[in-house]
Amino acid sequence: MLKHLQTRGSEAVESSVKVVDQASSVEGMKIHDLRTPALLLDLEGMESNLHRMARFFRGRPTKLRPHFKAHQTLFLASKQIEMGSIGISCARLEHAEALVRHGIQNILIANEIAGKYMIECFVELSHYAPVVVAVDNPKVVCDMARAAGKRAHELNVVVDLDVRLGRCGIRPGEAALSLTKLVLEKGLRFRGLMGYEGHIRVPAGPEKERVVHAALKQLVDTKTMIEREGIPVEVVSCSGTSDYTIAGTFPGVTEIQAGSYLVMDSWYVSYAPEFRPTLTVLATVISKTPGERIVVDAGAKAMSGENGLPSVKGIEGLRVKAMHVEHTLMEISDASVSVDVGDKIEIWVRYLDPTLNLHSHMYGVRHGEVEKLLPIEHC
Repeated sequence: MLKHLQTRGSEAVESSVKVVDQASSVEGMKIHDLRTPALLLDLEGMESNLHRMARFFRGRPTKLRPHFKAHQTLFLASKQIEMGSIGISCARLEHAEALVRHGIQNILIANEIAGKYMIECFVELSHYAPVVVAVDNPKVVCDMARAAGKRAHELNVVVDLDVRLGRCGIRPGEAALSLTKLVLEKGLRFRGLMGYEGHIRVPAGPEKERVVHAALKQLVDTKTMIEREGIPVEVVSCSGTSDYTIAGTFPGVTEIQAGSYLVMDSWYVSYAPEFRPTLTVLATVISKTPGERIVVDAGAKAMSGENGLPSVKGIEGLRVKAMHVEHTLMEISDASVSVDVGDKIEIWVRYLDPTLNLHSHMYGVRHGEVEKLLPIEHC
């Protein structure tokens, strides 16, 4: 794994050299001079979201551990730490490695790992930083202990509970207690519990509170059961942007894994309207049929259509009709709209997670100019 880290480190150095070269040529550039398609991050909106979430958690016993997958950018992770986050959560071991290389060590891999290679990589990473990983299976616990040998005490784990989502996680209650005892028996360091209740697609109000409370009660009740056995439960990690205000005040919860709040997309904003959408794709108009449609050079290879068609930023008279691989077609619904071939327009990112994977970097923009080039950490 050390060799693996060194290799990835060399790759990171080479990548950063390229980024420096790019940065020197684009920082200060007007955004409409950028080659398209280009992924833009509105820095003022991002900073507004950053400060808003930080204010909510300031002085509360429950803390924020933002999810890295929502932006996959080391610079933004560092900003979140600077604003009071206790650490970072991520879904991939490779992202945890990148964060450790960047100097961030308080990391929760809020996901399961399995298989000889991945477990050996985690064992080696744990020698350099106290990274925590979720477990929900006795076999994986035994495999981790076997791979670590005398270093099993270096492995930090949280037991993952299925409290609502029906994805990963062991059943709350006795099953979780049994797995916790196995973790301790095998010499691993038990840190606590995790339970992700999933995106709550319910508007704020009594029904949303009922759904969230029902999920979190299973998590906290299991914590109480384990503590009655004399086992300390340091961490109770859960929740996301859609229900952070509820989970952030729920007794027994220690940390919230909100991620989407920072850069936000146009689909999620309806469930967390206090945060501003900040991501757009800059595209060039390459064809126009007057009175009917325009076509831009950004399609499914530049932005995800998984959660529906995106919308155009700041131009009411254009409506996205279809996304093709390299093109997006827009209906001209207002003949007075003055858009011509060669013009550049911004399209709101509808679903941020898969869109990030289509780009190597974001352009951090302010007042129409590029202020910072932000590399995206791909696995």
